[in-house]
This record gives sequence, C-alpha cells and structure tokens, in this order.
Amino acid sequence: MTDRITVKPEARPRVPNFSSGPCTKRPGFSLRQLDSALLGRSHRAAPSVARLQEVINRSRALAGIPEDYKIAIVPASDTGAVELALWSLLGPKPVTVIAWEAFGQDWVTDTVKQLKLDPDVRTAPFGELPMLENIPLENDVIFTWNGTTSGVRVPDANWLGEGREGLVICDATSAVFAQKIDWQKLDVITWSWQKVLGGEAAHGMLVLSPKAVARLESYTPPWPLPKLFRLTKDGKLNEAIFAGKTINTPSMLAVEDCLYALKWAEEIGGLPAMMARSDESLAHIEAWVAGRDWVAFQCADKALRSNTGVCLRFAAPAVTALPEDEQRALAKNMVALLEKEGVAFDFGAYPKAPPGLRIWCGATVDPCDVKALLPWLDWAYGQLRPSI
Repeated sequence: MTDRITVKPEARPRVPNFSSGPCTKRPGFSLRQLDSALLGRSHRAAPSVARLQEVINRSRALAGIPEDYKIAIVPASDTGAVELALWSLLGPKPVTVIAWEAFGQDWVTDTVKQLKLDPDVRTAPFGELPMLENIPLENDVIFTWNGTTSGVRVPDANWLGEGREGLVICDATSAVFAQKIDWQKLDVITWSWQKVLGGEAAHGMLVLSPKAVARLESYTPPWPLPKLFRLTKDGKLNEAIFAGKTINTPSMLAVEDCLYALKWAEEIGGLPAMMARSDESLAHIEAWVAGRDWVAFQCADKALRSNTGVCLRFAAPAVTALPEDEQRALAKNMVALLEKEGVAFDFGAYPKAPPGLRIWCGATVDPCDVKALLPWLDWAYGQLRPSI
C-alpha cells in the first residue's frame, strides 16, 4: 500500500492507551474499585499484611508458579527485583548474560561494570536472538524472556537444558501473564504490576526457586548490600518478606489496584484467557502488516515475535534511505498526530531502539482497540511520509 490515505478512518479505539509501561488499565477500571484500599493504615498492620499476602497467593495461582517457589513483593518495580537478585546471588559461579534489547543490556552493564564479574556476554541486534546453545551447565544465566524494546521473545526454555548447576535469572516483566513460562527451568523470575496486569508502577515481584534460596543461605557476596537488597537474616532466608511483610513501605492503594487486576484476570478465564487476548491483538497486527509495504516487524521471525511489546519498523525505501534522526522524527510526528486526534497515545519505539513504532498488546488492551488503531496508522503515515 503506497497511496496516500487522506480520509480519516471512522472507527476509533475505545481506549487509546498503547503505552508499554505503565500500561493501560483493565477494561471497566474505575477509581471506585479502590475505595476499600487500606489508606492511612500501616503496611505492617494485620489487614495490610493479609492484602499483600493475597497478592502473592493470587499471583501464584494465576501464573501457575510451583508451590515450593518463594514469592516476594519488592521495591523499584521489575528493575528493583532484577537488581536485588543480581547483587544478592551472583559471584560464586561463572556468569553468562544474554542480551538482545535495551533492558538486557542494562544487566550486561551491571555484571560487567558494577559487579566486575567478567561474564560471557552474548548479544544480538534488535530484532534477533543471540546464540542460546552451549551455555556451560555450571554457569549462572541472566536473560529477559521477552524483549519489550525489540519485540523478540525466547520461544521456550528448552535451550537451557537439564541438570544445570548454576542459577537461571529471568527478567520476565512483559511475559508473565501473557506467555507460557517454564517455571521449573528458572530459579529467579521477576516482573512488575504495571505491565500485563496494568497495575500501578513502583512495585516488583521476585520469585525464587529452592535452588536460589539455597544459594542465598550458603553464599555471602563480597560487596556491601543495601537494606533493600537483604533477603536473609542470620544466614537464613527472611521468610517474613515472602509472607507479605515487605522490605520497605508499599502503596496500599497500588496493592488494592493489583488485587482487582488479578481478580479481573481470574474472572475472564485466567492465564489462558490473558494469553489469548495478547495473541489476538498480535494476530490483528500481523494480518495488517502483511498487506502493507511501508511497515514491517522489527522481529522478522514469527516464532520469536512478542505478543505484548509489538515493535514495528519502517520498510518503504523512501524512508529507510533517510538518516536515522529523520526516521525517528517521522515516527515521533506520527505519534503526535494521532495523539492530537485523541486516537492513540504513547506508541513510539523505545528511545534506544531503532526508529519505528511499538504497540503494547498485553491482556488489558482490548484486541478490538488494536484492530481499530491500525487504519489510523495508515492515515498518519499517509499524511507525513516523504515523497516517493
């Protein structure tokens, strides 16, 4: 499709929020749902601890997390959860870091420049996966399950193999509740409420396997650990942290919102329904891209394509021949134009990613809204594209 589209589409997304974080709220959200939040109460009070424990229990049931895995609510969103794991657990074994997008590169920075562990670093350009084979079984492995900034996810966890001696640390923030996670292959898993649940930001979730707990109880890092990173007490796991007694003060308003999001997920059919909503949104975009010559997926391999952070790039020769800053300007102007129309907000590519667009398709996004958005992208491109 190369003709300029001058007539605005008639249909509009009912909810125009396509940000990849914080993500749009669940359908039917109302602030009235949070009236029962324990505002003004201590997070250490029994009713508050019970609410926090309920978030843990419902998260375990919804995601299918094994009963012998420990779950905690930690500060600083998914980033805080990953940092806590890296600084608390790494050191006694060789490390392999696998990175193919912006957040994976952050974990490379941590292990190389901050912890100075001299890891085996495996990287790939945006849109591709690095080599996953032949990782020594004794190595600790760090990777993102779903690359939010590149639109690439691992297809499964089979590449990790059996009988690993090292820990597997997985940043799964845009995958949990939208993709099938092989929990038994992973030892540390993190996510945040603000992603697939559409919860409020600042809170992270940390899941530990029995093997990760054993590492915590048998190993003391050589570097200082701030209070926010301390998961043990007198050489043993601090069980209270995994029973709703958080390290720092959580927002009880955000806790209430997370509980409603979890209940909504249960009501629509649980994990299968959550994954199906994301898959349906991705299918709408795939059918649309197939009929266009100006746009393509950042991830060309369908088997590796994310169903949450869907990343698109320009494909028309008249655009790809432009300098990168001009391509970024085109994408930015498309976003601004549709924001002015009130049609769609916050769907530009991540700043460190290649120029293009990124449409969040997590479960709180209605697939019908994704479908309604797509003709507007044609229209915006038609208004702004360079002459051919």
